[in-house]
Amino acid sequence: MTTTTLAVLVPVLPFLGALAGLATGRAAPGFVRPLAVLPTLAAAVLAVLVAVRQGGNTVIEASTELTPTGSVPITLGLHIDGFAALVAVLVGVVASCVQIYSTGYLREDPRYPSYAALVSLFTAAMLLVVYSGDLMVLLVGWEIMGICSYFLVGHYWETPEARSASLKAFLVTKLGDVPFLFGLFALAADAGTFRIDGILATVASGGLDHPTVVALLLLAGVAGKSAQFPLHTWLPDAMAGPTPVSALIHAATMVAAGIYFVARLLPVFAASAAAMTVLAVMAAVTMVGSALAALAQDDIKRVLAYSTIGQLGYMAGALAVGDRGAAVFHLLSHAAFKALLFLAAGAVIHAAGTNSLTAMSRMGGLAKRIPDAYWTMTVALLALAAIPPFAGFFSKEAVLVAAEHTALGDRAGVPAGAGWTVLVAGLLTALLTAAYALRLWLRAFRGRGAEAPDHGRQPIAMTAVLWVLAVPSLGFGLSALVLDDWFDGEALLPTLTTAVLGTGLAVAGGAVTYALWRTLAARAVPPVPVPHVAHPDADAGLVEAEALRLPHPAEDPADPGRALLGPLHGAAADGFHLDALYRKVFVRPVLGAASLVRFLDREVVDTYVRGAAGTAKGLGWLVRRAQTGNVQTYLSALLAGSVVLAIAAVALANAFAGA
Repeated sequence: MTTTTLAVLVPVLPFLGALAGLATGRAAPGFVRPLAVLPTLAAAVLAVLVAVRQGGNTVIEASTELTPTGSVPITLGLHIDGFAALVAVLVGVVASCVQIYSTGYLREDPRYPSYAALVSLFTAAMLLVVYSGDLMVLLVGWEIMGICSYFLVGHYWETPEARSASLKAFLVTKLGDVPFLFGLFALAADAGTFRIDGILATVASGGLDHPTVVALLLLAGVAGKSAQFPLHTWLPDAMAGPTPVSALIHAATMVAAGIYFVARLLPVFAASAAAMTVLAVMAAVTMVGSALAALAQDDIKRVLAYSTIGQLGYMAGALAVGDRGAAVFHLLSHAAFKALLFLAAGAVIHAAGTNSLTAMSRMGGLAKRIPDAYWTMTVALLALAAIPPFAGFFSKEAVLVAAEHTALGDRAGVPAGAGWTVLVAGLLTALLTAAYALRLWLRAFRGRGAEAPDHGRQPIAMTAVLWVLAVPSLGFGLSALVLDDWFDGEALLPTLTTAVLGTGLAVAGGAVTYALWRTLAARAVPPVPVPHVAHPDADAGLVEAEALRLPHPAEDPADPGRALLGPLHGAAADGFHLDALYRKVFVRPVLGAASLVRFLDREVVDTYVRGAAGTAKGLGWLVRRAQTGNVQTYLSALLAGSVVLAIAAVALANAFAGA
């Protein structure tokens, strides 16, 4: 079988699995899990074979014209370089882990068949984005992911949080997709093609007429999809969905699509110094702001959500300094440990037996109860904090090295200011990342909250996946020594300067956080058990949590994040009030305009409509009244009308004669 055929099957298999799952899920429940796992697992295996055959230093291309448009043709084609081959492997592996994990996590969920089918469709859409050689076909996968995220985030649609989160995710990403679509059209108009290879050839020859406009329009869509400032606010709220969905969105699909898109078309963005500067500032604000917000969250999943936003900021920063190898390297590394973090958090929630215990201030006694999640999450948090030799250290150092080279003027065509912006923000974020990572670990596993009821051992499908993902979280960074061919042949090894600065700041952030935690925990008054009479239908985990007098998370005296942030804590916990600002600036004016339109429609337009209808009805009534059926009445009316007309005619004749 040719490599092209294998590549075509990679997105097709999970797509067929999704169709089969949607068609037969309820009729044949015994086939739901095989249809969810096997096609995705087969796609992952084929993606590995494609990567091996591609070899990293060649480009696989194939295309056929999909439709003649009369101007810019749309083709159905493949464009597989080293980046595409590696990212496809990442998507397949993480999606397979999520599907396997979900068989245990959602084994009693009545909506599991539709959930599994949508996850497969989500996976197929991302693989289409990765392998597509035509921007219009890429856009199809891009938009399918948007609608899949809407349904998956709103999986628990009976809760208001899930409903509002799904709508918010859909609308905010669509807000970025509108200029993104115009950017694609403008790019194709300049290049004369939607083919990625044709566009890159046009850029290389200097044939792009409006690089800044095109790049900025495209960045709007990237900011929405990859949750970059200022369109990042949907991602923390998306935690209302099932935890495996969070792992999929944050690690391998959706948010990774924007970063991958910029990496694929980096020469388009690099053709505009203004666009690269905007991307650098956007990445810097995203990195630092999200790290501060993560340090103030009490919900374990929201901490991880803000963490994802910050790590995507690192990737965007690497792209802003013109190094797509470092960006994709961190994308791959981050996918492993972030998927592990979310799935381990899911094991914590599953062990508590309730979604009520996602608040770290209410957690207790979990380290011994769930040792698999405890140890694997420790590995993932060390990778997140970029502690050597874990994977996050090597990939984050690659970003900092790229920023250092740009800041020193070693990279032509990229403003040095962009390099300094990314470097300073990256180092500060390294300090904050270690602080909130250790804070999460201490509060989740060493906290003083209520110990939830023991719900028994975790399903093997869940624990096995955790250990599988722990392997790349620990050792993937070393792949930089052997995967040069897949990263444009560039070395991704750390340098002494950035390694010392980055690791030193991470250790300092962790040390200060631990010292504060010890001090505050020693001073804090331990929770006092109180009698509690539970309602028979009450949530068992919530009852146990309420059986202790626990401080409100915002007032928890043993929270090192509150001490570190000081007066900034309240604003950081609320995401720096961006949602409130958007409500005032955008939502309220739109609602006001909608109210005005509704008033005009009901009171003005409807008045005219009702008036026209009433007039016709009145005339009809008059005509109906005249139809009596009496011949004498008709003759009398005819005679009277004739007399009136005669008098009118005589009067007019006299008037004209006098004139």
